[in-house]
Amino acid sequence: MYGEVVPSTAFANRVVELDRLVGDLAAGQKVFLISPRRYGKSSLIRHALATMSRRRGALTVETTVSRFSSYVAFLEGYARAIVVADTQGDRARTWLREAIRSARADVRWAPDGLASGAPAPRRQAQDEPRRPPRGSLTVSFPTVRSDRDVSRLAEDVFALPARLAQLRRRKVVVALDEFQAIAGFNGGSVEHALRAAVQHQRDVGYVFAGSEPSLMERMLGPRRPFYNAGPVMRLDKIPPDEFAAFIDERFARTGLRPDPGLGAAIVELAGNLPYDVQRLAHETWDDIRSGGRRRATLDDLHRALRRLLSEQQVIFEALWQRLTLAQRSVLRAVVLDEGHGLLSADVRERHRLAGPSTVQTALAALVRDDVISRESDRYVVVDSLLREWVARRTF
Repeated sequence: MYGEVVPSTAFANRVVELDRLVGDLAAGQKVFLISPRRYGKSSLIRHALATMSRRRGALTVETTVSRFSSYVAFLEGYARAIVVADTQGDRARTWLREAIRSARADVRWAPDGLASGAPAPRRQAQDEPRRPPRGSLTVSFPTVRSDRDVSRLAEDVFALPARLAQLRRRKVVVALDEFQAIAGFNGGSVEHALRAAVQHQRDVGYVFAGSEPSLMERMLGPRRPFYNAGPVMRLDKIPPDEFAAFIDERFARTGLRPDPGLGAAIVELAGNLPYDVQRLAHETWDDIRSGGRRRATLDDLHRALRRLLSEQQVIFEALWQRLTLAQRSVLRAVVLDEGHGLLSADVRERHRLAGPSTVQTALAALVRDDVISRESDRYVVVDSLLREWVARRTF
């Protein structure tokens, strides 16, 4: 099912990236993984953690920074993820209370698995390491109130992965996804505190992953704490021919006979974005299986696409209505001219766009709202379904 972290059998390509990430984490490196949205970043991270657990016996910690509404909430969630990673259950609560000397740690089990502040349990992939139920534990620091309290607590929490590695005499791997969101906590001082802690943790590998490349690049700049802190990986698209062959093979493996070029057409329509390719391939496959057919044709693909566009009509229409007239015109130009030469006189005349400064302002707003993104020397629509909707249903 698309929208979830895919199991190993559905994990396309990324062999080189996975080997490199696992090797760096095993060596205790602090890796910065930069990837636009929908490129399969989270799936790559999850498979790297599973590989580290399975092959090297590492304890793995995973949390998404952008889920938290405050610095303290992040510290509570991060501490909780570290406790959950410990394989010795009840003992973990004891050492957590001992390790956090700056504040009282309130650690509780919630029988219903839906404790306040804990993420809802997700389906566990077959190749993931077994862990206690993720929704069964809460960690809070009720006595933390002032900025000074928070700073002292951060020092203790950021030291926990090294403490866990020492106690269990095992490697620890930490994944902080959507890491760019951390810059919004406490005026950015969190970056200094975290860098100060992790640079001394030799038995802990870190992957700091972000899906807003411009923000992540700024965080790694010369005047920021994480400058030269570790290797940088930039996730690119999967080669389209390899992705197309993978899609055709997956159709065939489930007993369907794909028409020649089906995989390539799916990859092209989905803009070669892993999430969008997965979505369009799955919906096409599901429609064919529901109809009891054995052959997968290009007509099936286009029927699935039309259905998806109809289902997203209300959402896309609402987005379109929120745009200014200048932004609508620029978005259509991005779609129809594949994002090239938008400031040129020829493109502006053909699409009746305003002057260069107005076009630049509209482009900046569309990027800021995650409608389009910059890809090398052109702009692309982030959601391939939105791109098709704009091309087919707007004027």
